[in-house]
Order: sequence, then structure tokens, then C-alpha cells
Amino acid sequence: MSKQTITVIKGDGIGPSIVEAAIQVLEKAGCDFDYEYVDAGLTALEKTGELLPQATLDAILKNKITLKGPLTTPVGEGFTSINVTLRKKFNLYANVRPVISFKGTKARYENIDIITIRENTEGMYSGHGQTVSEDGQTAQASSIVTKEGARRIAEFAFETARRESRKKVTIVHKANILKSTSGLFLKTAREVAQSYPDIEVQEMIVDNTCMQLVMNPQQFDVIVTTNLFGDILSDLCAGLVGGLGMAPGANIGKDCAIFEAVHGSAPDIAGKNLANPSSVILASIQMLEYLGMKDKADKILAALTDVIASGDRTTRDLGGSFGTTDFTAALIERL
Repeated sequence: MSKQTITVIKGDGIGPSIVEAAIQVLEKAGCDFDYEYVDAGLTALEKTGELLPQATLDAILKNKITLKGPLTTPVGEGFTSINVTLRKKFNLYANVRPVISFKGTKARYENIDIITIRENTEGMYSGHGQTVSEDGQTAQASSIVTKEGARRIAEFAFETARRESRKKVTIVHKANILKSTSGLFLKTAREVAQSYPDIEVQEMIVDNTCMQLVMNPQQFDVIVTTNLFGDILSDLCAGLVGGLGMAPGANIGKDCAIFEAVHGSAPDIAGKNLANPSSVILASIQMLEYLGMKDKADKILAALTDVIASGDRTTRDLGGSFGTTDFTAALIERL
């Protein structure tokens, strides 16, 4: 049986250092992968004149599995978001953002365990109808929701809940105001829910969801929602467990998946050995679970949990005073 090849995009800013940390952890845990390194973002722009070179797209398509650091899309220069482009190009329709509480973080809450599942290709991020009037006084954009898109993300959410023995799925919407688009999403999700009588179903308007997440986050288990709402809610959920540094993300399609750190490239601390690599390490754990390597995923998670709980060589955002390499060394020792 041939070895799995992982496409690796180190990314910009702190990306190379934290992705290298994740690779070291994977190797120490006994993951026998081959790695194909390719460029995207500002690094690729400087080398090739393109944010997303064809060679990178070819590698993602060929290997099917990608581990990705944070990428920078230049703001205000007419460049399309690289992440949105990748999701559309490979039809990565499901964005999966789990957050769990780790003892030892400076989070405001404990016992959080929530998965936000976000439709990744439609809604307000579909990119249709973005216009500005000639006088610059009126801007317009279209949200597109299809029944097929809503059905497959709802099925993905309920299947995830069943597979992971979750008890409840909360369908988050704004159908009271956005009666066409959000209404279609809610109606379709309700239809899908009927096929999963073993799972409790809850419906919640998005603004109330934000309030409830702050007041009583432990009531949530799996959240499924549209693109824009999911983008906002998943970051809110990250804030419950200590911030984006503790939140991984997976973008999953029919036969291709990209696992990533969800935070930015933090150019202000790039090259200073200060970054917390937990987000991309947690993303690599998601990758292992996706590949059916749960034993190794559990092994890495246990080591990470112990490092943070003990405060052994943790980074500044975790209350310590150490750097990326020290944190990684503490994790590797436990493996």
C-alpha cells in the first residue's frame, strides 16, 4: 500500500514556523506520510506573481489532502480571497470548526465542546451580484442558497453528530427576515432532520444564538448554518475557548479536504519564535481523524492537553513565556 502524500502549504507570516511544528509532531506520533510542499499567498506572489499558482492547485487535486498555514490576501488591491477561491475550486462545501476547552488556557469558560458546521460555497460568499453604482453611492451583493447546497450541509451535520455520538444539532438561521434564502435553508434542514430521529433538533435565530453562546454555551453541541453566519459564529466559539489560536478548521468536499489554522498570518510576530502552533496542530488532528487514524489523533491530543494544562513551556497567549520551538519540544517529549 502506497504512503499517503500530504500537500503542505506553509503559508505567510508565522505560517512556516507553526506548520513545521505540526509536521514534527505528526512524525513523532508515527505518522508515515510523504509531504509535497507548495506555495500560496504572499510567498507565492513574490516567487511567481500569482497568489495561487497552478502547480499548487495541481498538487491539491492530486494528493486530495492538504495541511495549510495562514495565508495573506492583499486587502484593497482587487485580489479575491485565497481561502474562498480554494473552497470554490475544489467544492469544499463543508467547513468544520470544533472548539473544546483546555485546562490551562485563559478562557472565560470551561467544559465547552462545540462543532460549528458551516456551508462553505454559497450564501453571501457566493460572490454573485457584487456591484457599486457609478456615483459610488449604492453597493449591492446577492446571497444565493440552493436546496441541494442546504441539503448536503444539513446531512453532513447530522451524519457528523451521529458518527461522533452527539446528542443535538442546532439549525441557525434568520428566516424571520431573510424569508427566501434563510427560509429555504431552514426548510431543507428540517426535512433532513426527519431522517435522524435519534438526534435532538433545535432551531435558533442567529442573533439569539450569539447571545446564548455567551450566556450558556454548554447548551450547544453541533451547530449547522449558512456561510456568513457560520463565519461569525465559529469565531465567537473560538473566543469561548481562548481565541483563534485554539481553533482548527477543516474544509471538506466529496473527495478532497484542506485542514488549516484559522487565525491570520500575524506578520508582526513572524520570525520571532513567539507563535502558538496549537491551531494547526489541532487541524492536523482533524486530518488524522478524517484519514481514519484516530489512535494517533488521540495520542497527539492527549499530549497537547497535558502541555497546556501543566503550563510546560507554553506560549504567551497561554499564560507562559516560551516560544514556538519550546512549546513543540514539550509536546514531542510527551509523544
